Formats: sequence, C-alpha cells, structure tokens
Amino acid sequence: MNRVHPVILCGGSGTRLWPRSRKAKPKPFLPLVGTRTLFQQSLDRASDPSRFAAPIIIAGSAHVDPIEAQFSKQDGSMLVVEPGARNTAPAIALAAHALPPEAIMLVCPSDHHIADVEAFCGAVDKAAALANDDWMVSIGIAPTAPETGYGYIKRGAALGLGNKVDRFVEKPDRKRAEEFLADGGFVWNAGIFAFRAGAFLEELARHRPEMASGVAQSYAGAETKGWQCLPAAEEFLAIEGESVDYAVMENTARAAVVAGDMGWSDIGNWEALMEARQNLADDKLPDDKTVAIGTADFIDCRNVMAESDGPRVSVIGLENVVVVVDGDEVLVTSLDGAQSVGKLPGAAKQ
Repeated sequence: MNRVHPVILCGGSGTRLWPRSRKAKPKPFLPLVGTRTLFQQSLDRASDPSRFAAPIIIAGSAHVDPIEAQFSKQDGSMLVVEPGARNTAPAIALAAHALPPEAIMLVCPSDHHIADVEAFCGAVDKAAALANDDWMVSIGIAPTAPETGYGYIKRGAALGLGNKVDRFVEKPDRKRAEEFLADGGFVWNAGIFAFRAGAFLEELARHRPEMASGVAQSYAGAETKGWQCLPAAEEFLAIEGESVDYAVMENTARAAVVAGDMGWSDIGNWEALMEARQNLADDKLPDDKTVAIGTADFIDCRNVMAESDGPRVSVIGLENVVVVVDGDEVLVTSLDGAQSVGKLPGAAKQ
C-alpha cells in the first residue's frame, strides 16, 4: 500500500487550558506533556517515511508563525492557510483537493496526546486498508472510563480489520456513558479519520453539495506563497461551516471504525492534562499523586497539580485541585470545575 498522507488540523482559541493556553498561542503550540509541543508530537507520530508521506497542515493565519517556528519544512509538505474558520469539513476538503484522488489521508487534530505511538501506527495501518476500499474510517479509542465529555461510536458488523459504524452518539449523560462502557461495543470518537481523498470529496458532494462546490472554487483560485497554499477568500468565507462528523460521517453509507488502545487524551481541560502528566510520570509519581510544573511545594495534599512560570506555589491540605500561575494570571480550580475554565471572563474575553 502507498504511504499515508497526514493532514494535521490546527486551530482553537485557547480557552479551556487558560491561562497557560491563550488565543495568541493555544495548546497545540505548547509543550504540555513532555518537552515537545502537542503540534510537534502530532508530526512526530506521522514521521516514519516508510509509512507516511510529507504532511499537509491546515491552519488559520493567526497560527502561521508558531507553525513555521516549530516545523522544519520538508519536500512535499504544505501549509494550507484558511481564509477563516469554517469547521473541520471544509478544512479537510481543502486538503483533499491538494492530494491526488487515490491518496489516503490521515486526518489528525494537532492538540491531542497519544502515549503509545506503536499502537497508533497499528490502528493507522488498519484504517488505511479500509480507506483504500473507499470506506470513511474513524479511528476510535477503546474507552477506559464512563466519560461524558466525548462523543461515542457504536461498532457494527465486522469489516476487515475494523467494523462498520452502527451509529454515532452525542456526548452522553453519566448513566448512558456507564451503559456504553459496560456494553463493550462503543468507542470514543477521537476526531481521527482516514479516507481516500477522491472518495471523501465524492461523499461531501453527495451530502453537502454547496459546501463541496465552495471549497472547490476556493481551492481552484488559490495562490501559492512558498510552501503556503492560500485558498481564495471570498469563495471560502461564503461556505457555511460544519464538522466532518455532521457533514459526512453521520450521513455516509460507508462509515467504518477501527478501535485503538493508544493512551489517547484530547487534553480537553486541566483535569485531563493532569491525568496525562500523571500517566507520563508513572513510577516516578509520588504516592500522593501531586504534580509540580515549575516551583511548587505540597503539604498534606492529594491529587493536586501546581504549574507556575515563575513564583513559588505552596499548597496545604487540599485534594483534587489545580493551581496555575502564568504571567499576570492565576487560576485555582477544583477538578470538578475544570470543565468551566473557558467560561471565565479572563479566558472568554481575551
């Protein structure tokens, strides 16, 4: 099989991990888990030249500078600069136009953490085999807990190395999430996909003809600036944005899923980041499960993370709390409150 073409989606406003993540430099471009940024780790996972071709990166103009600072351009790589944010379906369609119709695309968010790269590559191989037969493939994550913050995919009949998709399920309440976990037939929808480029464009034209036409016109009018591709703005901005899940995956008759257990996290809030860091520390993690990034001291604490870019943070007698000091901003939240960080005035009104 030919090499897979990674398509790395960059975006976001940097609110859920505020104040560490900010609109000007959101979480993909921060070294949150390890020394490499999440964006760089996304590229690293898809860097084996025997398996992967050069990447296509999709981003808005606000993120061009950090991308160029963190990625060493290589032969065949391309940065597609969206004229405006129109969600994932148009972004993926731009990448599909940049590739030959027979090319297998691997669509990956740039802000996720995956601990087991070997397992990730194994799932990619399975997904690519199905995509080569014109299946629209989601790479799902074997659930480890009844999470209510993720969408789910119900696996259907066996299909090669994966399964047909029985149905997509919106984020469930706790009771339904527990039922999904007990059922064993559901996986988390991680937003990682594999398609043949031509087949994806055909499905988009079938289910969202106006979007497909607008993207095609925008790409046809694109200008080139070095390794950057600049689609025509007027045509692209006229598109009504929509996620690839709603535009294609939930409508196609050829949806498939491959399940993977790869130590995945979307690093969606401070609780998820703390868990990823605890897992990375593994046997080096203190018995009280405290995590210090920067200078921090703990007394009688359990399951507490403190992160500071300068001042010492001292915490006494607390459990399940995150403390963040970044520049002139300080955040203190319980783990239960971590989902609400993006609603704070400091985060929402950057």
